[in-house]
Amino acid sequence: MRVLLIEDDERLADALTTALVERGHPVERVSRADEGLRRKDRADFVLLDLGLPDMDGLEMLRRLRRVSAVPVIVLTARGDERTVLQGLSQGADDYLTKPFRIKELLARMDAVRRRAGQTRPPGREPQPPPRPQEVDAGDVHIDLASRTVTVAGSEVALTAREFDVLALLARTPGVVRSRQEIMDAVWGDAFLAVSRSLDVHVWGIRTKTGRPDLIRTLRGVGYRLGG
Repeated sequence: MRVLLIEDDERLADALTTALVERGHPVERVSRADEGLRRKDRADFVLLDLGLPDMDGLEMLRRLRRVSAVPVIVLTARGDERTVLQGLSQGADDYLTKPFRIKELLARMDAVRRRAGQTRPPGREPQPPPRPQEVDAGDVHIDLASRTVTVAGSEVALTAREFDVLALLARTPGVVRSRQEIMDAVWGDAFLAVSRSLDVHVWGIRTKTGRPDLIRTLRGVGYRLGG
């Protein structure tokens, strides 16, 4: 189980990393929320401190839950009931108040994994929801596996980030994605990107494909794949 540890206390991070690696769990350590958001897709489990230098951990958790269902245990010195309830309501699977014992954390991680496993039939491994590998929008063909786009049979060269934006919309045709959701997923953090970055990339996709309706804008809501 690959663990993403988001913790800015070096001594605690060292101790947790050692304990988890001894249990056979590879650990990737970061000390900032923006780094954690960028690395979310490489983790099977997230341990999240709330007292981060660049963003409150509850805000990071809220953004993470928009784009990922990865199990999360919150680790924090805040033990008041209001903060605990906020963490759980934002999508944390469990909550541990510092100081805590490593054995208790490991036990709670096991419990979270068991609870997740109770939702599937016995003896069957969880299967990820099927995702389309090729999507057509009018005469635009999007191959998600090879990261290529053709228009009327001719390939169009998009930048890597332009393709990432288009691919996010293509994976769920008809679903409207908010600006912040797209920027969280593609840039890792909406605040890292210049405010007009998304608009520029959407303009680039429309211009290069010659299909202005390929990405539809719903004012005040977000974007969806058109055709």
